[in-house]
Amino acid sequence: MSDSSELACTYAALILADDDIDITGDKIQAIIKAAGIKNVEPYWPALFAKSLSGVNVKELLSNVGSSVGSGAPAAAAAADAPAAGAAPAKAEEKKVEESESEDDDM
Repeated sequence: MSDSSELACTYAALILADDDIDITGDKIQAIIKAAGIKNVEPYWPALFAKSLSGVNVKELLSNVGSSVGSGAPAAAAAADAPAAGAAPAKAEEKKVEESESEDDDM
């Protein structure tokens, strides 16, 4: 049920944004009621309205895929970071082993 409630609120918010109308809980609820959807919990419209307050929904939607290319280099850098951090740890292990073997010689 919550999936259909969320979907109804999402579509209602998109309708309001498309018509350049402020997104409020009451307006979302009115669209849901006009659509004949009956199983929407009363907190969903207010939650969506609060989460979208101060957000330009049209701009948000138009910028969804604009930074797709920048994700790959960041992922590659993140993948290289653990490898770079692992090398000093191996060097430290080697030093510890060398010092232990020196103690054995005595």
